[in-house]
This record gives sequence, structure tokens and C-alpha cells, in this order.
Amino acid sequence: MCELFIKADASQWQSRTHSLRIDGVATSIRIEAHFWDTLTEIGARDGMTVAQLITKLWHEAMDADHDLGNFTSFLRVCCARYHALIAAGEISADLHVPIAGHPARAILAREAARRMN
Repeated sequence: MCELFIKADASQWQSRTHSLRIDGVATSIRIEAHFWDTLTEIGARDGMTVAQLITKLWHEAMDADHDLGNFTSFLRVCCARYHALIAAGEISADLHVPIAGHPARAILAREAARRMN
């Protein structure tokens, strides 16, 4: 079983740092290449750069009163959710279908219902 992970492309877990501005404030984010690739894919689906996606996630998380003390962990979880939602059939695997076109409230309601059962 572990061979599937151990013999995977080692470059995927190498950390990379990207610098960007959120509301004019320069910052940098350091996460593994796999997550940068996933964030790039998510952003591209809705016509955004990674910096635009990260800024949008920051603003919406702040508007929802989330504690973003560890924003990089939040980004990793976003990436994991993205892959899990595709695997569950909740988000289309077709990269030409924007994420924004999916019924977020209905998907979240189905997830909540599954947790209650």
C-alpha cells in the first residue's frame, strides 16, 4: 500500500514559497508543490490566478469570521476538500467547468446530512 505514496513524484512534497499582496500588504506563503498545483487548477477553473484565488479565499474566510491564524493549513484543507469533492462526484472533474457553477449550498447540505447519519 505505502508504495503508492513512497514512490510518487518526490517533487510534489518539496516546499515552495510564493510572494503576493493581499489588500496591498506583501506576504509570502510556503506550502508544498502539490498544493500550489491544486490551487493553480482551482483558480484556473474560475479564470483566476493563484494570487487572485488566495486573496478571494482570504476575504471570504474573514467575512465568515474564521480564525486564519494558520492560513497555510486552511489552504491545504481547501485543496484536500477540492479533491475529495471531485472524488465524491460533488464537483465535476472536467476542468472546464467553473467551481462557481456548482451548487455550494446544496453540496454543503448533503455533507451535513451525511454527517448526521
